[in-house]
Amino acid sequence: MGENLAPACIATTVATTGIEQTEAGSSGGGAAAASSGYDDGGGATSAVAATAARQMVSEKIFSLLWGEKIKHDVFRRWLQGFAFSDFEPSALVQRDGGPCCVIAPVQAYLLKILLTESAEHRFNELTADKCKTLLIQAVCQILMKCKTDVYRIVTLEETREPDAGSISTSETDQPSASCSGSVPSDQGPDTETHRASVDMHDAAMMHPAAIERTPSTWTSERFHERIRFSEHQHIDDVQKFYMQNFHVLTDECGVLLLLYTVLQTKGLEHILSEMSDPNESLIHDTYGCGSQALINLMLTGRAVPHVWDNEQDVGGMKLKGINQQSDIGFITVMEQLQYCTVGFFYKNPKNPVWVMGSDTHLTVLFSHEQRLVSPETPGEIARRIFRQFDPDGSNFIPSPVLQDVLCALELVSEPEYVELMRSRLDPENLGIILLNAFMNEFFPDDKKSTPDTFDLLHYNGIPNSNYGNVVQYSRGQAVLLESDVRMCNPSDPMLTCLQTKWPNIEVNWAGNRTPSLN
Repeated sequence: MGENLAPACIATTVATTGIEQTEAGSSGGGAAAASSGYDDGGGATSAVAATAARQMVSEKIFSLLWGEKIKHDVFRRWLQGFAFSDFEPSALVQRDGGPCCVIAPVQAYLLKILLTESAEHRFNELTADKCKTLLIQAVCQILMKCKTDVYRIVTLEETREPDAGSISTSETDQPSASCSGSVPSDQGPDTETHRASVDMHDAAMMHPAAIERTPSTWTSERFHERIRFSEHQHIDDVQKFYMQNFHVLTDECGVLLLLYTVLQTKGLEHILSEMSDPNESLIHDTYGCGSQALINLMLTGRAVPHVWDNEQDVGGMKLKGINQQSDIGFITVMEQLQYCTVGFFYKNPKNPVWVMGSDTHLTVLFSHEQRLVSPETPGEIARRIFRQFDPDGSNFIPSPVLQDVLCALELVSEPEYVELMRSRLDPENLGIILLNAFMNEFFPDDKKSTPDTFDLLHYNGIPNSNYGNVVQYSRGQAVLLESDVRMCNPSDPMLTCLQTKWPNIEVNWAGNRTPSLN
């Protein structure tokens, strides 16, 4: 298992591209590239070819992620490691806006694992070691979905003899508290020193409030010139690596390192083949937030740009969406505003965990009620298909499309029968057919698989978006009303978003405090 420096650098190029390039004539660098460099083209026969191939891939991944250059403020907002709340052992804390497209999916997978192992009343009893294991398991599940050939774990090159001007006071006092790279178990500093540094990082992650936030010395140039990656064939090796080098996730660059690990593990060619517009960067160059393609990559392992099911033909173009039922769901308030259409695969995941999207942020909704993800009944399938012909959510369809609905449900759709049903379902000849009338006619005895009441919990990783500036799960009791009439409330984005999944839902949140989506 070789570690690869990607890439070796000269400072003049960094100023314009953010990627430092190999110095010409460096025979040592070329030899290293030939023996251990990442060759995306199927195996180079010379050191120069291997170095060039690796350099090209690095530059393209940089451009795909950030655009032509990184704004300092955007990069600064991404500088944080994974850290748990002091008040909710399993809840990750997000320091600034931007990296929620990585933090929220990791939180969602962590909760997915936790829901299968612990009852709610045990959430506050989780130990630091258990939370560490949950975080690593969540990271591994995401990487398993992204893997194409091997796992490529991105770390940072060790600083063996740092100059005093490049390290902050905290880094000088505590050498391992910076974005240090991994230390393989068979080399590096002595065991006692390394164990002490790892323990310190574990403590820092479990109690982030105890660490003062000091101005970061990291710049985009310094970060990218020290990127390394190591290749692993099996997920067990990945899990072992993170268990032995946990600080790779918890140091100041931990979130960025996982993001690059996802991209390297997926591979540039595979990402570009799934995106509609390869010229659009995955991170917004002004706001620092992730694109939908990046969110989908983190949740499903595919960098498709849309949230509908499968492919849709739009103006002769085949636009890719979600191709199968997802482990983690996704719903967004932007659907109610008609900016997008979230498909069945995302709204009905395999686990009762949904990432929720607002116009600025990602949060996570989850429940202990497993019946929320039970298989659809015939009646629920009928409601879903009926609503495909009711894009405004008005709970009625135009009478002329009745035949199309019956065809989609594989019911009798002969013209004579359809005309009979149309007159029966629209006796006053108003030109519309109500959902309730349709269901009573074709599925009178259908029973719902979803319970009428269930618990909901909501996670928002930004302290300022939580009551008392404390990251804790908000708890609510949901009720599905009998009426199919949707009560829209523009002043309640949470309810608006929930209604894209459950149109007739009401939620009583603990303390009468509706959690924030922003």
